[in-house]
Amino acid sequence: MSWPAANFLKQQIPLLDYLKGQGWKPARRSARGRLLGLCPLHADHQPSLLVDPNKNLFYCYGCGRGGDVIRFVELSHNMRFTEAIALLRRFGGLGSLLKDVANFYQVQLHRHYEAIEYLQQRGINQPQIIDELGIGYAPGRCLRHWLMTMGYSPVDLRQAGLVNAEGYDTYSHRIVFPLEGNLYGRSTGAASPHRFLPGSKGRLYAWEKVRNYSQIILVEGMFDLAVLWQAGFRNVTCSLGTHLNAQQFRQLCADDGCGGKSRRVYLALDCDDNGSGQRATQCLSQRLRAEGVATLCVELPDGHDPNSFFVSGGTAQEFQRLLERARL
Repeated sequence: MSWPAANFLKQQIPLLDYLKGQGWKPARRSARGRLLGLCPLHADHQPSLLVDPNKNLFYCYGCGRGGDVIRFVELSHNMRFTEAIALLRRFGGLGSLLKDVANFYQVQLHRHYEAIEYLQQRGINQPQIIDELGIGYAPGRCLRHWLMTMGYSPVDLRQAGLVNAEGYDTYSHRIVFPLEGNLYGRSTGAASPHRFLPGSKGRLYAWEKVRNYSQIILVEGMFDLAVLWQAGFRNVTCSLGTHLNAQQFRQLCADDGCGGKSRRVYLALDCDDNGSGQRATQCLSQRLRAEGVATLCVELPDGHDPNSFFVSGGTAQEFQRLLERARL
């Protein structure tokens, strides 16, 4: 495991918190805030374990052993270093594999100019939007090694779908958006454009942030949502495709969170040259209206989606006029 990763883990799980979680109780406290208690590492009959919460270290005057929280787990459970890391991650609730993956990809984004350039081509240029959405970049051929240094096993990675049977990263040369229980990867090259991990794509994106609005704009893709948030439209959510799953549809139909007002949904799906987006809009509109949801269809210029509308020079004022002209 790399030292930066180990140090991060120790910052997240203080030694004293772990000891108390194992039932350890200090017998007395010194003037400097250090604690003394019985040592769990040997048959201790009088307090000999000194814990310094400020330095996050321990030392036992009885058995002569000391170190940090990782060393304590190694000694107390007779574990190897990587096994101690895995135990601490479970103890601290840091075992969220997808969260660690998303954090790794966010770091990679700023190390690869081609990824930043791609975002700029898609009209995403505000750093606060990139940070808020947790946008990252998967260069490929590096995630597996990093996660194994973090204490994850190859089995964990294969079961999550993050590596293939040959051990290579599933996401390669992709802009990555973390979702609720999944990851969305958009290819920056010639590979298949869209990729998810196995499992459901989850609920409507950022639903808890938009559910209280009486007017909601629904878009297909994450780049559509990003440019609209960037333009100041914060009542936007994303279905990640034209086909809503049952949970997403129920969310739009729910009457809670609107302050007693009836919800109005603006459908701003893609206006495709082949008409598929328009047909999807009409189908979804009919389904929502059948459930009593007021629905309006936003007519984008031919061949455009919200992302390309802004990339081609559209403004927030012009998009607002499209909302005002939206039809049933």
